[in-house]
Amino acid sequence: MNLSIAITAMVNHTEASSQPNSSTEQPSVDSQGYWNETLQEAKAPVYEWSPEIQGVLLSSLNYGSFLALIPTGYVAGIFGAKYVVGFGLFVSSVLTLFLPLAADVGVALLIVFRVIQGIAQVMVLTGQYSIWVKWAPPLERSQLTTIAGSGSMLGTFIVLLAGGLLCQTIGWPYIFYIFGGIGCACCLLWFPLVYNDPGSHPFISTSEKRFIVCSLAQQDCSPGWSLPIKAMIKSLPLWAIIVSYFCEYWLFNIIMAYTPTYISSVLQASPKDSGILSALPFAVGCICIVLGGLLADFLLSRKILRLIIIRKVFTAIGVFFSCMFLVPLPWVRSSQSATIAFLVLSAASSSFCESGALVNFLDIAPRYAGFLKGLLQVFAHIAGAISPTVTGVFISQNSEIGWRNVFLVAAVIDIVGLVFYLIFAQAEVQDWAKEQALTHF
Repeated sequence: MNLSIAITAMVNHTEASSQPNSSTEQPSVDSQGYWNETLQEAKAPVYEWSPEIQGVLLSSLNYGSFLALIPTGYVAGIFGAKYVVGFGLFVSSVLTLFLPLAADVGVALLIVFRVIQGIAQVMVLTGQYSIWVKWAPPLERSQLTTIAGSGSMLGTFIVLLAGGLLCQTIGWPYIFYIFGGIGCACCLLWFPLVYNDPGSHPFISTSEKRFIVCSLAQQDCSPGWSLPIKAMIKSLPLWAIIVSYFCEYWLFNIIMAYTPTYISSVLQASPKDSGILSALPFAVGCICIVLGGLLADFLLSRKILRLIIIRKVFTAIGVFFSCMFLVPLPWVRSSQSATIAFLVLSAASSSFCESGALVNFLDIAPRYAGFLKGLLQVFAHIAGAISPTVTGVFISQNSEIGWRNVFLVAAVIDIVGLVFYLIFAQAEVQDWAKEQALTHF
């Protein structure tokens, strides 16, 4: 997210044309030129990047990620995720510190840095699920994974909120210096405090350790060296999750990458205001992710709904309502308040997917959680590599019609994924994910 907010200040918007149907809520193009002058006074370089180049830069984080996803998940499951996640966090944080230098050298080097950074970040994202399989009791799994997942939204909120202010005061490079430094500091906490399983943790109480171990006793979560690849390929419940990941992340990556740009260009907000307004949907999303996880576990623990019904209902709510609020955005662009309200409501709705399809792989195959998370992230990153690039192409041709097409296409893809998931999804541990499974590749 560092680049998503920084790019609003890195690119020269002086020549931006006034938007049709703009209201008095929006600043004039002259104001946009004033903000560019302010940034230049802060001695922050400004680049002449076209919308297509911006789309490539924003999506480049996903270009090389396919290479590390499955191996990372598999290695983390076999050898433990502590060092895999810690190493990925360290590499990503160090590269963040050097992104301003890479941008000054040229677009090509910046893309290379972003690709490597993306590979490092998937090590963090994928490896952590191998930890949750050994730490999260089944009845608390939705709650714990969504609380952890909300950290991504919280981090995005902080980066956008502080990033816009940094852009307009001391310059956009300090976004990378400050948050890269924070990432390096987090590594100093990760290695001494995190352990792969409760049995090796020296600080937790004996009763807590016994509770976690006993709750997982009936669950086979010890990955073997062999993988039931053929059975996985034939598994429709797994394909339902894969399709859902691709479709939901298509829209999610657009929102993550382009919310600051949309607010800056369409509403013509200053970098500071763009950061604040962009942060609001992610703040609400962070809260709703946690609440969704609590609600899912409550419904399951009280036996109000079966697990598969919870997964499908939460996914349907997340997909349908997020699309319902995003598609009308181009028609309310004349109102800043309506635009932000729709973005906030969309983020609140989509957060329910975190307790739905996005965590369903832990239900059907906890034994292979690390591997499957890597596999699923392959499709998520394929969507992430394509959707911001396509968005850049759309808006480069015609801004108003382009944004309309972006949201319509994303909504159609998301709804198709939802229908496929509702038909084929399951929540029972699959035969191929049990210890006695004999079909191996």
